[in-house]
Amino acid sequence: MAKLYVDTDKYGDRPRSVLVEAFHNAVKDLVRRKLDECGGNWDSFVFGRSYEMIGAADFAEIERKLLISGQRFAWSALISVTERPDVYAPAIDASPGASGLGFEHPEAVAGAADLSGRAQRGVGDNVVKYPNNTTGTARYVHSSARVLDWLAEGVPADTIALIDDCGGTLTAPILEQFKGVICAGGTVRSHLGILTREYGIPCLMNAKVSGIKEGEPVEMESSAAAKTTEDYQHGTGAAARIWRLPERR
Repeated sequence: MAKLYVDTDKYGDRPRSVLVEAFHNAVKDLVRRKLDECGGNWDSFVFGRSYEMIGAADFAEIERKLLISGQRFAWSALISVTERPDVYAPAIDASPGASGLGFEHPEAVAGAADLSGRAQRGVGDNVVKYPNNTTGTARYVHSSARVLDWLAEGVPADTIALIDDCGGTLTAPILEQFKGVICAGGTVRSHLGILTREYGIPCLMNAKVSGIKEGEPVEMESSAAAKTTEDYQHGTGAAARIWRLPERR
């Protein structure tokens, strides 16, 4: 059977889960079969007949076969769960005001509260280094419904938006009204990171957070060193911290 360039991945990235690995392998097998049918010439296949030989129905069939086993995809954005609950694993209550709403990342760096009641509840990659840290109120943005509400009524003052991978495009209409942004996905080079840099809004990307609920006061270490491309390449660079603050009186 035909050999693909991806079969010798120079970066050596491992799949995030068994389901992802199974999906990728099924896609590669599909391409191999079609490449063989086309005569094995990669250039003529990719820039020619691949468009007619591989279509949406092929990928839908791969997904169907994987899902009938009972497996469900892990979501990175709650909007995916809302739109396709039959495909993604169940999520927590995603309503905007849900008291338990939050990101419970298993790798979040968390600690006990100090004497003032300030407790570290996670870390993230700082996009831009600012002179001071940023404090505000944690408010989760998981859906277009919340964005539309805030677009009509205005974003509440001092909002530090906690968003998932749907962030950059979803929040663009109201982004400039945020005091800060904490995003559970991406890197400082992601679309959201670029937008917040341009707007001058403190932002932490690739955040691993736990134990922060809707409406709680938080502090993000926007004074930490900004993450660089070289940091990602070499796995270095300190993460900026995220704290939950005691309730204001």
